[in-house]
Amino acid sequence: MKSVKLRMDPGTGLSVWPSICQGGLVLGLLALSVTLGLTLACRSSSQRPPATTQTRPPPPSTPSATARDSGGMEDSSRGDLVPVDESDDILSMSLEDINAQSPLDDIHFTYDSAELSGEARSALDANVQWLRRNPSVTILIEGHCDERGTVEYNLALGERRAMAAYNFMVSSGLPSERIKTISYGKEFPLDPGHDESAWARNRRAHFVITSK
Repeated sequence: MKSVKLRMDPGTGLSVWPSICQGGLVLGLLALSVTLGLTLACRSSSQRPPATTQTRPPPPSTPSATARDSGGMEDSSRGDLVPVDESDDILSMSLEDINAQSPLDDIHFTYDSAELSGEARSALDANVQWLRRNPSVTILIEGHCDERGTVEYNLALGERRAMAAYNFMVSSGLPSERIKTISYGKEFPLDPGHDESAWARNRRAHFVITSK
């Protein structure tokens, strides 16, 4: 290795490094400053918080037109429901109590006739609707007469009256197996009187619920 000799400065009398050493020192200082600058720059960038992307919150949901405008009514796409008659809770009672309350109306006939009047047809329509709402119910139709005439004749007349009601109900769509008929003729009058008012009440078809 080549040794470096000091030389004397004639002006100051001090020994100095050769110029080659002075140039190397300058380059070293420059390299050190560059290194420090790069180090500080890297440190600064590593401490910078990461960029975040702001997400806009979704708009509040609005109720659908059906939910907003229906007002609690059923959606039309589901179809109409058959209204339930609250009086049909009568079926929670015993058969005896149900028949005592008579949910099915009797129909009445004119003297010596089994023809259905307009009033009788209206009553039968109401009875059919009740039976449709209660499809487990079966009934017995009793045919009755007033006290005039023979026992045999009134038994036959009572049967025709019961069958008139039966045929109307079956033609209205009720299954025939849900309906039975019987004739009592004049044996069990509703009104024990012996005048026209009592006779009119006794000429009837009476409906008895036999199972629920």
